[in-house]
Amino acid sequence: MTHTQDEVKKISQLAGQAMQLAMDDILIHLRFMGNAAAALDLKERFGLEGLATDAGSLYYDPVYVLRLYQNDPKALTRGCLHSLFHCVFSHPFGYDRLDQESWDLAADIAVEAVIHELAMDAFNPDGDQDITGKLKVLKQDAGSLTADKLYKYFKKCDLPLITIRDYKKTFRRDDHVFWKTPEKLEITEEQWKKITQRIRTQLKSFTKARNMGDALKESLDESTRQKYDYTKILQRFMVMGEEMHINEDEYDYIFYTYGLSLYEDLPLIEPLEYRDEKRIKEFVIALDTSASCSGNVIKGFLRKTYDILKSSESFFEKVNIHIIQCDSQIQSDERVTNAKELEDYLKKVTVRGFGGTDFRPVFEYVEGLREQGEFESLKGLIYFTDGFGIYPASKPDFDVIFAFLSDDDTRGPVPTWSMKAVLSEDELEYGKDDQ
Repeated sequence: MTHTQDEVKKISQLAGQAMQLAMDDILIHLRFMGNAAAALDLKERFGLEGLATDAGSLYYDPVYVLRLYQNDPKALTRGCLHSLFHCVFSHPFGYDRLDQESWDLAADIAVEAVIHELAMDAFNPDGDQDITGKLKVLKQDAGSLTADKLYKYFKKCDLPLITIRDYKKTFRRDDHVFWKTPEKLEITEEQWKKITQRIRTQLKSFTKARNMGDALKESLDESTRQKYDYTKILQRFMVMGEEMHINEDEYDYIFYTYGLSLYEDLPLIEPLEYRDEKRIKEFVIALDTSASCSGNVIKGFLRKTYDILKSSESFFEKVNIHIIQCDSQIQSDERVTNAKELEDYLKKVTVRGFGGTDFRPVFEYVEGLREQGEFESLKGLIYFTDGFGIYPASKPDFDVIFAFLSDDDTRGPVPTWSMKAVLSEDELEYGKDDQ
């Protein structure tokens, strides 16, 4: 249907008012969302046929907004809150690196679970009754209704197409077309994390007077949890060393070749034989083989480590890496001196132990190796564990990283002298073939 210029102007004006009323309604009922709502600009986009956000603006189709508002004002308010929670939970960020269909569905369900659990009449339009049963089933299957947990669930299981379509029909309330990272972000992921942290703080006083479920807290915890790049973790163990390479930055090929042509075997400038490179030379990988850490996960961690070293050419020609398995006592120590030996170890490794967890024997053992002259300059130790064990009382003379498969609030804090890294199952990419 074609609209006249005056009709378009009127539609635009009324839709803008409806959007503002929806945002005001959100702030009236959820005052802790004030900073988040203020961060998004409302921008009309004719032809969008819905709502969408890029984490900097909330775009809306004026025609769509008026039709939705006329049918049920609560549906528009919920749609705006849906998009707003996507930003609060950092769902639009890193979209290009994900399986987008699975992430779209996981993010939509996670947001709708939060809104549904708020149980506020202002956000529950007509026809919302079937959500409760579906969320119950999903929570039983996925373990949690956060986007990350749901995403992993959808990636692992092969849901029938009819089920996927049914979930989309139930939980989809906006378009994710702008989630692909633009060249310049109006609001960065880091800025949204600060907003989310403020929401977490303000939420404590808000929830004292209300009986709220876990969905909002879990999603907030997930979105503010620090993410770790395991590649950067390994960089902590890089050392300066000499490798036999021509240092192209230290001489000029023109003068070098000119000398050879003019004086036959006498170059004007002799190239340097060595250059300093940052490469991993000496460190220790400690593997927690207690009963709570499966061999499948441990092998995934080792493979991830090897893939990073191999792809980044981080090895010296000769290295000194000890791979120690330990539960409450040392189970094995394998020394590898080059990439080939590490690759061979990955093929034959057998996980030993499955008793209790005590971190101290590894540190005592490594100190013994140092006293025996096993290391020239030990840079550090990476301890892959579930974190439920006894930590050493004092700091060793090398860097230490405790790497966990997941965050767990019931786990005690790591020592102040160490670093903490939380890896993900997707990052380790282990599967049936690793068992």
